[in-house]
Amino acid sequence: MAAKRNAVTTEAPESSAPGEGTALALDSRLSKRVESVIPKKRHEALKWFGWGYNDSQFYGKDGIICFRGEKYPLGGCELPSFTKWVEKKFDLRVDITKQYPQLPRTYPRPVENAPFLHELKGTSQVDYSAEGIDRLVRCHGQTLNDIYSLWHHKFRRIPDLVVWPRCHDEVVQLVRLAHKHNVMLVPFGGGTSVSGAITCPQNESRMICALDTSQMNRLLWLNRENLTVCFESGIVGQDLERVLRSEGLTVGHEPDSYEFSTLGGWVATRASGMKKNVYGNIEDLVVRVRMVTPSGTLERECSAPRVSCGPDFNHVILGSEGTLGVITEVVLKVRPLPSVRRYGSLAFPNFEQGVLFMREVARRRCQPASVRLMDNEQFMFGQALKPEKSWWASVVDAMKQRYVTSWKGIDLNQICAATLLFEGDLKDVQRQEALIYEIAEKFQGFPAGGQNGERGYILTFVIAYIRDFGLHQGIVAESFETSVPWDRCSLLCRSVKQRVVSECSKRSINYYTISCRVTQTYDAGACIYFYFGFRSTDVADPVELFEAIEHSARDEILSCGGSLSHHHGVGKIRSHWYRNAVTETGSSLYSAAKRHLDPKNIFALGNLLPLEEAHPTAEASPPPPTSSTPPKAKL
Repeated sequence: MAAKRNAVTTEAPESSAPGEGTALALDSRLSKRVESVIPKKRHEALKWFGWGYNDSQFYGKDGIICFRGEKYPLGGCELPSFTKWVEKKFDLRVDITKQYPQLPRTYPRPVENAPFLHELKGTSQVDYSAEGIDRLVRCHGQTLNDIYSLWHHKFRRIPDLVVWPRCHDEVVQLVRLAHKHNVMLVPFGGGTSVSGAITCPQNESRMICALDTSQMNRLLWLNRENLTVCFESGIVGQDLERVLRSEGLTVGHEPDSYEFSTLGGWVATRASGMKKNVYGNIEDLVVRVRMVTPSGTLERECSAPRVSCGPDFNHVILGSEGTLGVITEVVLKVRPLPSVRRYGSLAFPNFEQGVLFMREVARRRCQPASVRLMDNEQFMFGQALKPEKSWWASVVDAMKQRYVTSWKGIDLNQICAATLLFEGDLKDVQRQEALIYEIAEKFQGFPAGGQNGERGYILTFVIAYIRDFGLHQGIVAESFETSVPWDRCSLLCRSVKQRVVSECSKRSINYYTISCRVTQTYDAGACIYFYFGFRSTDVADPVELFEAIEHSARDEILSCGGSLSHHHGVGKIRSHWYRNAVTETGSSLYSAAKRHLDPKNIFALGNLLPLEEAHPTAEASPPPPTSSTPPKAKL
């Protein structure tokens, strides 16, 4: 144990990190706090009112949609084709006079629990802040409802205090204090939730404290022999990978939110990454995990690769969505960096042929690191997002199109495409490429180039910015996902799109888009992503309308045999269906665990089950005494 503790940096109080092996197996040089791309004051780098970096966004210029920001390939590009697509699809012209919202001048008055604040200031070394902007940016995630509420200053309750623990022991101290004084805690990582999981409960009467894990981002130890590593939970995905790549290693977990989401958030939501075919989903990568609850720290003592020791408590923590405690440290599997990384793409005459290709690839278990199939609507959307080309490049594109339509006999209104990413050593990649293209040919697919594959893969990180630009221009849009058995995959895609079309027709919505893609494949089924948006310029409450249609789409998903969620989680927006999804017995089992681990319900987020169902016996708590004078921040 002493060797393990010596491997931990002394920048913060010692952590009883779940170590393994001998002192020689642990690389103690690496134990360090990571300089993050996201500062402690998040709003200095990230938008307070939407997704992503402050310096990256879509905007209008002379009637043309453009993108600014050097962090992405589209940076500095004008997008006339995308502009035409928006005008045609939504009968809407870009309004360059519209302004993005300004920060509010006032913030909801904080509820103060005087005994908690007194003890926090008197006995704790934890940094905290009661500044309005710090509280505001941690009151929400990234749902359409969250962003719309921010823009229209609809949040009545935001956290009353933000705290920044630096290690496991400080989290233990904070949870004890909150439990003692009946203060609600909201674990806050990257703030990228699209399920309402971290949205501040608007009816909570107690003091709400946002526990920001961003300062818990150390690499605690690395065991090269076992290929395992221990990180604190607050480390951001791109920071984690940057540190490991400097050592010639990778975890390989790359969700769409990879730039901003945290390791703890991945565990809490049972996240999936774009390269899960090679590296696995988060549950495949986790060896051990620590979570602080009001009843004590929950963790598995052994770091063996597999144990048969009753129910696996890792899986009580995985998917708990902040309702049981705070995840503090995670032991993960790592792999050597692949020597070759190669992109590719395929075109198919229609979506059904593409699905058959995906099924065959999964059946033969020969998936590359990533293979994602988009339908015709998404394919056309992706083509529209290409920057304007030179005259010669346009001629070449026209020749390619003629080849596809005339020689291949493919209807451009039916064509779909798949993006590919191969990783490994050269021989393995070459063998895999040959096999994938051979399978594709059986389903009338043909190669469409590595450049298109790379562009389609990287475009994933830019799409989230479009949602905010659309909202700015009078278009509400959002994605939702599911997983489904193979024999219902095509049926579910058709049925959900037909249901959305029907719901739009009922409500006289004439300008909308609904599309889907198959993003993950398994032996028994696949993950499907849907993208839906409509023009909302003449709608009184566009978000309420969007949610009503999405609710109908989710009913259709479930009736077709789809899951409640593949990787976004349940949160608040899908809690309506949770009881049926896990049965009455399952929901009762979750509620029993909740009552045991969190008897005062200080993690009262309302995820999975509504509050009154998840914790019916929680102590009633009248609002604590309030004061108009916020505590002085220790910053």
